[in-house]
Amino acid sequence: MLSDDAERYIALRRTLGYKLRQAARHLQSFARFVADRGETHIRAATAIAWAAMAPTPATRDRRFADVMLFARFLHAEDAAHEAPTVNPFAVRVTRPVPYIYTPDEVARILDAAGKLRQQKPNPLRRQIYVMLFGLIAATGLRVSEALALRLEDVLPSGVLHIRETKFGKSRLVPLHESVVKALDRYLDARRRLAGTSSLLFPSTRQKELISSTVNYTFRCVVRRASIAPHRRRMPRIHDLRHTFATRVLEQCGTERGAVARHFVALSTYLGHGDIRDTYWYLQATPELMAGIAAAAEALVGRAIQ
Repeated sequence: MLSDDAERYIALRRTLGYKLRQAARHLQSFARFVADRGETHIRAATAIAWAAMAPTPATRDRRFADVMLFARFLHAEDAAHEAPTVNPFAVRVTRPVPYIYTPDEVARILDAAGKLRQQKPNPLRRQIYVMLFGLIAATGLRVSEALALRLEDVLPSGVLHIRETKFGKSRLVPLHESVVKALDRYLDARRRLAGTSSLLFPSTRQKELISSTVNYTFRCVVRRASIAPHRRRMPRIHDLRHTFATRVLEQCGTERGAVARHFVALSTYLGHGDIRDTYWYLQATPELMAGIAAAAEALVGRAIQ
């Protein structure tokens, strides 16, 4: 039965580090739909009919994409399964252009966070947000990774242990000396003012901070710091990660070997599942594009000679 095949497929991919929570639900739903139609193999028409039942274009796209991968897996074992090659529900997704903060803007963000209104239930509010925003800016951590940090994840010698994140991977993130000192100061304040939670950034209820609350607070801080006030799209907290990656790549220069080494190191440091995700940062600033153009011009010049 397809439901058994779906369980086997999901289990195999999870051993490779994929979480596939939504995909597992989709494929079990699809397997039930196929069984109700009295079919035993995947048919493209059946997959289209099932995906079309979703309420939004994005969900129809995601549903059919999950079935496509599943169908390829089964088709390799049994050619009776049809493996669609085109997603008729494909939705073009474009990444928003990141906002790259200047060093002065990052400093203003931290200064504004340090002036947040104090709250009696959370006497650590200012310290938490200064450290949280500063840590993301200095390390390029994902917001979810920073919020999930626990005290035991702050290792000796200035290293963070990032556990089981987006792609089911763990990694070690070394910190700059200035970040280590700031973290030590924060931990001193946390010991005096926080409760018994083991989280590095605890909420007033001693639980993990809610990402929507963090994003709202960041928007308030950005407005107070007067960061890009006339920009139609407000800069995001995730743009701190983009800024970190971009500034690192700006230090590569144009020597091919240095660029390659930086890319591999940065991809690992950021926890990217695919180095293509790191390549995307090349387009982020005029400085990087100028460097690429200069390298291309030099290459063309040598070819003409």
